[in-house]
Amino acid sequence: MSTSEKPILNPILIAPSILSADFARLGEEVRAIEAAGADLVHFDVMDNHYVPNLTIGPLVCEAIRPHVKIGIDVHLMVEPVDALIPLFAKAGANLITFHPEASRHVDRTLQLIRDHGCKAGIALNPATPLGWMDHVMDRLDMVLLMSVNPGFGGQKFIPSTLDKLRDARRRIATHTAAGGQPILLEVDGGVKTDNIGVIAAAGADTFVAGSAVFGAPDAGGGYSTVMQLLRRAAIQA
Repeated sequence: MSTSEKPILNPILIAPSILSADFARLGEEVRAIEAAGADLVHFDVMDNHYVPNLTIGPLVCEAIRPHVKIGIDVHLMVEPVDALIPLFAKAGANLITFHPEASRHVDRTLQLIRDHGCKAGIALNPATPLGWMDHVMDRLDMVLLMSVNPGFGGQKFIPSTLDKLRDARRRIATHTAAGGQPILLEVDGGVKTDNIGVIAAAGADTFVAGSAVFGAPDAGGGYSTVMQLLRRAAIQA
């Protein structure tokens, strides 16, 4: 894990997904989102097996690591997952999430992530129940709720995610009230300036935004302006 990572201090974290970035200028793109106020770089890994798309791997993570000081939030949409975890940890990941359906032993996979110096989390698809988190709460640093079906960027937010967020927030609050460690609650899919407020009000504190950030027009202030709009709307929720 990089010793230069920025500590996670903000109550609202914005994690632009580089799935929507210009891959011909990836180093420049991640530097730009950090300069614009991003808290994390969200790194979507798809294997054309667990999800119907093929994206990027550890070598790309390693290539962007020197370009930013903020944490790299790696979302593994792959099956199986365990063999890739050491590779991404070595490549500079700071936080690694995976889908429990893609692991034979969820508790063991979470411990593997932590053993390699990264924060650990599980990612739950729209139809995946929250029960997956209940018996591994002591090993979680993040719960990521997918608000679209994983595989492609630019999809619309699934409204039923709001009730699921409220339920997840209650479970996390119960855990922390009993003396448990803090757990981030991230949402990924269809997050925009016009809905981030209701998503935050439902309990999310970490927001993946892809096309909403990287599709921002330069004439309107570009990444910096949209990042400010997203953060302001989330804080005011």
